[in-house]
Amino acid sequence: MGQREMESVWDYPRPPKVEPVSEHISVTHLGQQLVSTNQAVRVLETSHPPSYYLPIKDFAEGVLVPVSGQSYCEFKGAANYFDLVVNGERIPRAAWTYENPTKGFESLEGKVALYASKVDKCMVGDEVVQAQEGDFYGSWITSNIVGPFKGAPGTWGW
Repeated sequence: MGQREMESVWDYPRPPKVEPVSEHISVTHLGQQLVSTNQAVRVLETSHPPSYYLPIKDFAEGVLVPVSGQSYCEFKGAANYFDLVVNGERIPRAAWTYENPTKGFESLEGKVALYASKVDKCMVGDEVVQAQEGDFYGSWITSNIVGPFKGAPGTWGW
């Protein structure tokens, strides 16, 4: 896999855009592969590292358990949440989906994002991602993404 081009989160657009991901994406926790896909998309928004959305159909059976409650994104619409259940461990509200995303974000339908901080390992290509500090946005940081990043304590006023 070739070197990825450097990206500053301050060059990402607002409103955000969705783009296909060419790299293979995989997530493991407690020794179990939760998802492996070549059909991910990522959302790019000013000041945030990318958020990766992975096809629900590519998750291991029984890993995603729908839970009640929603949140709302001014761009993408209403988000619904999942607990992750892995080898008997339940990780509350660790993943989310937009069942009926708003216009411009239709490619998120049928896809799930998850917090890298809640699982053992998320991979983009052959690189282990770093979780975004603060966990509000659930973005994934790879070595080619540069900040500073919104989301950590003290950055809410940006």
